[in-house]
Amino acid sequence: MSERRALSKGEMEVARILWELKKATVREVHAAFPPQRQMDFATVQTYLRRLDAKGYVKAELDGRTRVYTPKVRPATVIRETVGDLVDRLFGGETLPLMRHLIEDGRVSDEELAELRQMIDRLDDR
Repeated sequence: MSERRALSKGEMEVARILWELKKATVREVHAAFPPQRQMDFATVQTYLRRLDAKGYVKAELDGRTRVYTPKVRPATVIRETVGDLVDRLFGGETLPLMRHLIEDGRVSDEELAELRQMIDRLDDR
């Protein structure tokens, strides 16, 4: 597991947008939020500064404007976040998490079919 501190929900939202944009100013990240999920400009700025302090993004000055770029790939953040969740809630065991997701009805029939295909491919190895 990495030494980076975990992301809050708001930080994760901002990080997702920056991953999509690849490189952006606070104003560009703010403008990219979907209409149904608006966030205050100053809040976006605060989250980007936190992401920089935590090591998830890099900020460079372009004149007087800070331009942010991701330092960590989404797959890395997902792996670290899920790993932390499994460790904290399930004692490091993944099967209880999968069981919970399936029994709680959060996995659609299409997703179950895809899981079956993945398991079949693993069995074929």
